[in-house]
Amino acid sequence: MDDFLIIGGGIAGTSAGARLAQFCTVTLLEAETALGYHASGRSAALYEPNYGPAAIRALSHASADEFHASGLLTPRGMLFVGKAGDEDTLARHIAEFELEPLSPAEATRLLPVLDPDRVTCAGHHEAAWDVDTDLMIQRYARALRQNGQIVTGARVDAIRRTATGWEVTAKGATYAARVLVNAAGAWADEIAKAAGIAPLGLIPKRRSMARVAAPEGHDPRSWPMTLGAGEAWYMKPDAGALLISPADATPCDPHDAWADDMTLAEGIAGWEEHVTTPVARMLANWAGLRTFASDGEPVIGPAPADPAFLWCAGQGGYGFQSAPAASRLLADLAAGRAPELDPAVIAAVSPARFA
Repeated sequence: MDDFLIIGGGIAGTSAGARLAQFCTVTLLEAETALGYHASGRSAALYEPNYGPAAIRALSHASADEFHASGLLTPRGMLFVGKAGDEDTLARHIAEFELEPLSPAEATRLLPVLDPDRVTCAGHHEAAWDVDTDLMIQRYARALRQNGQIVTGARVDAIRRTATGWEVTAKGATYAARVLVNAAGAWADEIAKAAGIAPLGLIPKRRSMARVAAPEGHDPRSWPMTLGAGEAWYMKPDAGALLISPADATPCDPHDAWADDMTLAEGIAGWEEHVTTPVARMLANWAGLRTFASDGEPVIGPAPADPAFLWCAGQGGYGFQSAPAASRLLADLAAGRAPELDPAVIAAVSPARFA
C-alpha cells in the first residue's frame, strides 16, 4: 500500500506527486497514454503572476522564486491594445496588471504589425515569461518516480473506501493507498462521486486555439503576448508562428475537447481588427478544458467529510503559473505542516468553503 494515490497526470497531479514523494510513497494514475494530455498540454504557457483571481495571484507570486531559479522561463512580455472606445477598459488593465501606458507608436515598436490608425491605447510590461511546460511536467515526473510510480493508460474503473484508505481499480489492476488525491481536472467531480465524496460543482470550460502562419516578412519571436481590450482575444508567438485564441470560456461536459470553427473565426477577426496584416492560413487548431469552481478559485486541500481525500483541482487555466506554490500547499496540508502562505489564501482555496 502506498501513502498517496493521485488520479490525474496534468500539471496539478505531477507537481503534487513530486512534493509528496519527498516524504512518502506515491502512485499516479493517468487515464491517457501520456502526461499532460488535456488542459496541461494545450496551455498558452505563460507565467504572469498578476494574471487571474486573487488566490491564484497569491499562489503565482509565491511561485516566483522557484520559477526564476528553474531555467524554465524565457522573457516574453505582455501587451494590451484597444481601439476607440476601449480607453476605460485599457485603463483598468493597466492598473490591474501594473502596465506601462504606451502610445500607439510605442506599441507598434513592440509589435510592428499593429495598425496605428485603429489602435488608440495600449499598455505593456516585461514581467511575463514563456514557460517550458513540457520540461516542467517531466521534471516533476522524475521527482515523483524517485519515490513512486506513474501509470499511464490507467482510466479509473472503480474507487472503494477501505478501513485503511482507498482502493482504485484501473488498467486491470487494483492500487491501494492511505490517501487519495483528486487531480483529475475536468473529471474531478466525477472522481469525487465515484469515491463517495460530494462533488463541488466544478465547471469545465472550453478554450479554443489556432496556430497560424506568421505575417510574411516578419519574425515574431520577440513579440509580446498581446491581448485585446476586455481579454476578448489574445495572440502569442510560438516557434515562428502565432497562436491566436478567442479567449472563449464555453461551459461543457468533460471530454477530449476540440475547437469550434466559428469561435476561432471570432478570435482571428479580433486580432485582424488591430493589425495591418490579415491571417493568411491556419496551420492547426485545438481546444482544452479549463476547469473552474463557482468562485473561480482553485480547490486545494482535504474534503471536509473525509481528510483522506485531497482535492487538487479547479485551477481554471492558471495551473502552470501557480503549480510551485499550489503543490507545496497541498504537501504541507497532507503532512500536517503549517503552510507559509497567508491563512486567508489557504481558506480561499480550501474545499471547506463549499461545506
